[in-house]
Formats: sequence, structure tokens, C-alpha cells
Amino acid sequence: MRSIFGLALAATICGPMASAQQVPVTSYMLENGMEVVVIEDHRAPIVTHMVWYRVGAADEPVGKSGIAHFLEHLMFKGTATVPDGQFSPIVEANGGDDNAFTSQDYTAYYQQVAVDRLPLMMEMEADRMRGLILDDADMLTELDVVLEERALRTDSDPGALFGEQRDAAQFLNHPYGTPVIGWPDEVNALTLQDALDFYGVFYAPNNAILVVAGDVQPEDVLALAEQHYGPLKPSEGISKRMRPQEPPQRAARRLVYNDPRVASPYVIRSYLAPNRQAGDQTQAAALSLLADVLGGGGITSLLGQRLQIEEDIALASGAFYSGLSYDPDTFGMYVVPKPGISLEAAEARMDATLEYFLKTGVDPARLARSKASILASEIYAMDSQSGLARRYGAALTSGLTVADVAAWPDILQAVTEADILAAAQDVLDIRRSVTGYLMGEKETGQ
Repeated sequence: MRSIFGLALAATICGPMASAQQVPVTSYMLENGMEVVVIEDHRAPIVTHMVWYRVGAADEPVGKSGIAHFLEHLMFKGTATVPDGQFSPIVEANGGDDNAFTSQDYTAYYQQVAVDRLPLMMEMEADRMRGLILDDADMLTELDVVLEERALRTDSDPGALFGEQRDAAQFLNHPYGTPVIGWPDEVNALTLQDALDFYGVFYAPNNAILVVAGDVQPEDVLALAEQHYGPLKPSEGISKRMRPQEPPQRAARRLVYNDPRVASPYVIRSYLAPNRQAGDQTQAAALSLLADVLGGGGITSLLGQRLQIEEDIALASGAFYSGLSYDPDTFGMYVVPKPGISLEAAEARMDATLEYFLKTGVDPARLARSKASILASEIYAMDSQSGLARRYGAALTSGLTVADVAAWPDILQAVTEADILAAAQDVLDIRRSVTGYLMGEKETGQ
């Protein structure tokens, strides 16, 4: 083992939030390549134990969409020491709760328990990292569960189906255009060997990050990690994540999705946008503030003020950008028009508002309000122990570092009007956009 560094994260802003506590964060690397991050939170005798794998839906083999999420389900099957289906009941019997989730860039598993149960959680999680036992019956059972989940969460929701189509239109070459849950025909064709192959390569200590947040001491967590995770053999199949990238987009794309279940039609536009970069997060911070200035905070944002209050044509409006992805993703905005207002008219007013913004610049009061709001959200997130663990896990599996997470609040605070306008000019190019209309079956855009 070698220690990388210990770091105290201190996010400060003026006013009542200035007394926000420091969050000590320590990072280590085990000999087998597993990263260990310890976040001290001594407010209660509980701990959040998370294992994050640097593999998600965007890392799947071509034609095997949904396998990352499918394997997440299979991980709750048995090992030689934990009987099939008993992982979660054991956690619950020890007074804790657990779950897992898959994104385009990572798959994560967590338990929240009393501190004295942490050794057991590590023992069980390390056991299934390399010791999962699967058979055809397990595979078929969970395959049905996944397909049912897709039917409930995606196929029954016109907005989710619309989102899949927009992603597919946005990303012609990059795997972000494929849904995390997978395309139904490909999911249905997955085999036990597909799952075993994926598991054997990617579920290994040298592709994992252990994040422990709670009433713990770093040296104690490290000792436990060396005991339980240290003996695990690394995978020889792990290499730098190299995904197909998007070619230059030279023409705007448009689509219309009709569905009789749509109650509130809306127009939405997304642009290809850079993600947060390790050691250089200024543009991402500017885009975060741009999204908040344009469409955050409801009617206090520029879109809300103009379209919902002054022009009174919209029921809702907003803008969005996270930047927390391994590869470039999107910046977007939307308008839900009032009944009787066409989507074309709503789009035209959205464009007019954007043009007004680019000409007049950032209102200083609105920018100050956006900074205060975002920084307050960053600090409030520290009140949640699991939120802290997720913040670091998501960042590290997206290519950032512990130092980047610590620096983020100060980088946001330092963003200037010039930074925001430069980011807007760079990203909000209609030629690199996808505009979508979601509407009922018999509607037109008129």
C-alpha cells in the first residue's frame, strides 16, 4: 500500500454558510490497484460503504447493450459463502440497508450500517467481487426482471422513450447514445457467458474504488481494506478506457415523437458540451452557472422570467448541465408551453431569449444568486453521508481526482461573466444541437 494524500475539503461562501464544516478526505492505493477513499464524518456512529467499478453502459461490447445493468442485478446472487439471494437480507439483519445503481460511466454498490458492522460489509463485498457464482437459472430469472423493469420505467413512459430517441440522435458514434438499460432485443439475447465474461474482466480490484464515509479513522479503514480487498487478484484485462468519440456535428438534427399518452407537450434542445476535466474545470463551472442563470430556480431564471412571467406563454422552462461524465455529454434547455401555444412558437421564444442573453450578457444580480444557490447546494450535500460518498465515487469514476472534487466550489465561485459568455458562444452552436418535440399522437407542431 502507498498513501496518495490526505486532504481537507473546505467549501466556504459568505453569509450564513461560512461556518460549513471541513470534511477530511484521505486517499490510498492498495498493491492490487484498488483505490481507497475515506471521508470522515463523526456526527453519528454510522458508515456508508461503497464500491464503485469503472465500468458502465458506455463500456459494453457492441451488441451487448444492457449487460452492465444486468450484471448489477446478478451481483445479488450467491457466492460460496453467501447463499443465493441472501446478501441484502444479511445486511438488513445487521441493521443496515443496501442497493446498487448503474450509469453510463460506472456501476456502484453500497451499504449503510453501524460502524461496528463495517468489517462484515467489506468481507461480503470483497467476496462477491471475485467469487460470484452464476448459472443459467439465475441468468434467466434476472433477465426477466430487467425486461420488466424496462417495461415499467421506460416503455410505459413517453418521456423516457423520447429521451432514448434524442440520445440516439445526439450521439451517432459514442455509446452514450445507447440506453443504460439496453435495447430490448439485445437484452433479451444476453447469455450467461456474456455475463461471466463481463464480470471476469471488469469486476476486479484494479478497476474499483472503495469509498467509505462515516465515523471512522482512515488508518482503521485502510487496515480493513488491506485485510479484505488486498488479497484479491487484479484483472489482466483492464486497460485505459477508450471509447468511440463523436465526429464533428455539421448540421442541426430534429425529431418529433408522438404518443397519445403525452399530457403536456414540450420542446427540448441539447448541444454537445465538454465535461469536467481533471485539473481544468473552469469551462465546466462556467457551463454549470450558465445553466442556472438561463433556467435554474424556476421563474427567477432568465427563461422563467421572460417566458413564464413577462410573455406568459410557458408553464415551465429550464436549462440543464452536469458535466460529471467520463466523456463529453450535453447542455440543454426546454420549454413547456401553455395550452394553445404551439411548440414552434415556444421554440422561437426560447431562441429569442437565448439571443437576448448573448447580446446583453449576464445580469450581475442573477449571477450572484446562481453562485450562492449552487454553492449552497454543494454545502448542503455535505449533510448527507451517502451524498458525500456518492459525490466522490461519481467524480473519481468519471476521471476526476479527490483534489478536483475539493477544488470545485472555489472554481465555481471564481467564474466570471466573461467565462460564462465564452462558454455559451463555444457550446450553443445550433449546428451541434438536437431539437425535439414531444407531443400527443394526433398533434402537429402547429
